[in-house]
Amino acid sequence: IPTPPNTLLNTSRSPQPFLSPVPPSVHGFLLPLSAPVRVTFAVLRSLLVIAIAVLHFILVNALCTLFTPIPPLYRLVEGASTTTLSRLALYVLGFLWISEEQVARKRGKLPDTNWSPKAGDIIVSNWSSWIDILWLSFNPIFVFPVADETKPTISSAPDGETISYRPGRKTGTGSAAIATPTRIISPRLPIRGFRRVSLLSMVRATGGTPQSPLSGSFSSLEDIRKSAERPVVVFPECTTSNGRGLLRFSRVFEGYNVPVKKCNVFVMCIRHNLPTIFQPSPVHPIPSSAFNPLYHLFTTASSLSPQSMSVRMLPLSESPSSQLFVVSEVVSEPVIDTLLRSLRRLNCKNW
Repeated sequence: IPTPPNTLLNTSRSPQPFLSPVPPSVHGFLLPLSAPVRVTFAVLRSLLVIAIAVLHFILVNALCTLFTPIPPLYRLVEGASTTTLSRLALYVLGFLWISEEQVARKRGKLPDTNWSPKAGDIIVSNWSSWIDILWLSFNPIFVFPVADETKPTISSAPDGETISYRPGRKTGTGSAAIATPTRIISPRLPIRGFRRVSLLSMVRATGGTPQSPLSGSFSSLEDIRKSAERPVVVFPECTTSNGRGLLRFSRVFEGYNVPVKKCNVFVMCIRHNLPTIFQPSPVHPIPSSAFNPLYHLFTTASSLSPQSMSVRMLPLSESPSSQLFVVSEVVSEPVIDTLLRSLRRLNCKNW
């Protein structure tokens, strides 16, 4: 598997963002006894989800095209079909209830309820599973990054700077005298542009790395946003992780300044619970070698208990597109990619 553009190299004591979470080991007869039931659930649910995917493909690529001469009606029918079928797929997989709430950064401040992206707005989110794509499928535009294929190398500052952490007081004694291993961060790959992809294509791309510019045409994010008839979803991590933290954001917002005046920027986070012996993890950090993510679909569908996930959204009044947004409250020192640093800090604070 190619190394994603945001991996941490030589991180002996850092989190491993691409390791799939595993449930605690339990010895007993209950787990093997439930194996036939789990397999039955997995087969039935997987077949139902595949049938929903086929129905979505037929509706969007065949029946909905009849309304193409009337663009507003076409968007309405396509959006309603996509949203309904995606929610149905989540229900079949056991996501009976999804916690959704707006969280203000400042304590005591009541968040507003205006969280409704319009055409040309940008939705920024973390990415850990194709389940996230299904939740986001209220008919937005998904884009996948395009980057040059380069081998990961260790470079000098600022992108390849060495980061070290020394715990304890700075007295030179005790824990302060014990330096933890340093972490050397690989340089970020330059993002050349983006490609518009369909819902099913985005699901298949889960866990993949940015595409090659030689594989087809691509456009800048701003060009896609200007011509967009729906909101645009951007995943700045450019690949999936196990959801235990945020990957270093790629520079996908070149040319955008804070506060953003061209459009509204909606910031959100999706989090999945840790797996149990009867509930596999919904996160999908590493793609399958073939028919991705069919194997993970089968694994997720084997859950014997209802799945759960939480979605936290930053109020629009506190997003980087708000004219009241103060950069110094999020980023302590001036940086070149201020929007990226601001969004990353806001995502972290949302937890």
